[in-house]
Formats: sequence, structure tokens, C-alpha cells
Amino acid sequence: MNRYGLMAQRHWAQWLPQRYATISEPDSYFSTLGQEVAQQIEELTLDLAGDDQPGEEYLAKAGRLTAARSRAEEIVLPERVLLGPEPETSEDLEHSSQSAASLALPQVVDRSHPAWAEVNAEQTEREQGS
Repeated sequence: MNRYGLMAQRHWAQWLPQRYATISEPDSYFSTLGQEVAQQIEELTLDLAGDDQPGEEYLAKAGRLTAARSRAEEIVLPERVLLGPEPETSEDLEHSSQSAASLALPQVVDRSHPAWAEVNAEQTEREQGS
């Protein structure tokens, strides 16, 4: 299962528990969903990035492609992976100690953080896939 499938599975299990419970084979479902999402993001990235510019240097191209990929993820993930919560779980969100604004902020993770290995693996996967 790729990172998008894993992201969806975790998100749905937490925020869409009723929908998640109806899936008979979650690993297979989210593996397929992850592959579809990755393909959709890849295709949209290429569309958003456009053609190479005449005389474009490596760093400019890398920046253009990275920006296009980030934008593609911003478009696709809310549609396919990070769906809105079910009504009863949205109440949990309102009562949680984190505000909605803090959920949108990126987290800084250094080597001492327990999630370092996961974040580093995702970054490596992204770099190898580009």
C-alpha cells in the first residue's frame, strides 16, 4: 500500500468509521485507492506543470514540478482521500484540544521525533518517484 492508501485508511478509520466499517477488505480497497490517487496526482501534476521552458535551469524546473505536485495533492486529496468527517465524528473534532487551524499547520519533525522514520521514508519515496 502506498502513502496515499495508508493516509486514506487512517483518515477514514478515524473520521469516517461507519463508511470504513462497510469495506469488506480494507487493505485491498485502500491499496487500490492509493494507486488510483497516485496516478491521478501524477497526471494532474504534469498538466499543472506544463511544458519545459526554453532555457529553464534545473532548480527552476525542480521548483515548478514540486509546486505542481503540491497543488495536485491539494486538489486531489480532499476529493478522494481526506474526506469530510461523518456528523458524529465532527463533534469530536470540535471538542478536541486541537483547533481546526492547528490541524492545517505543518509539523516540524527532527531526527529525535518518533515520526522521523515515517516522514523520512515518505520524502525518500517522493524523491524516487519523481
